[in-house]
Amino acid sequence: MLVIMAGLPASGKSTIAGELSARLGAVLLSKDTVRATLFPPNLIEYSSRQDDFCMEIILQVVGYILEKDPGTTIIIDGRTFSKRAQIQRIVVAAEQYCTALRVIECVCADQTARKRLTEDQGRHLAGNRSFDLYLRLKAESDPIILPKLVLETDREDPAENVLVAERYLTSAD
Repeated sequence: MLVIMAGLPASGKSTIAGELSARLGAVLLSKDTVRATLFPPNLIEYSSRQDDFCMEIILQVVGYILEKDPGTTIIIDGRTFSKRAQIQRIVVAAEQYCTALRVIECVCADQTARKRLTEDQGRHLAGNRSFDLYLRLKAESDPIILPKLVLETDREDPAENVLVAERYLTSAD
């Protein structure tokens, strides 16, 4: 199964993804980690071109893993999946690799995102995260029209959301 974590910056995607991967024994692939691994700091751009490049590498890894072990659950984190083309690329990959696709969209209130972004400043791998970026991406987002689980992540303790997400993924088998 291929799972994408969708949502704006600071919506809780990475927190939920990390907990889910641990609970499910899933492989977690993060665009932010891939970017930080592939590019030296002076070549990190946070551009659409570099985002797409990192995602294509992730999708190649997905194909490799699923070829070796088709029963693997893979979680992709680190991209908002806020554009139709980003979602469509994942749909094509899931079809290509003959695997189920599940979407988990994390949402939170603007004030929650602002607080998280302020607290994470300088600590998150994606150095371009800001409340201005959050607002811009929110204004430009396309709705995700695929079946999905929407998690409201405003609460401090993500445990309940992790359980809801785990039930969603395990009942989808």
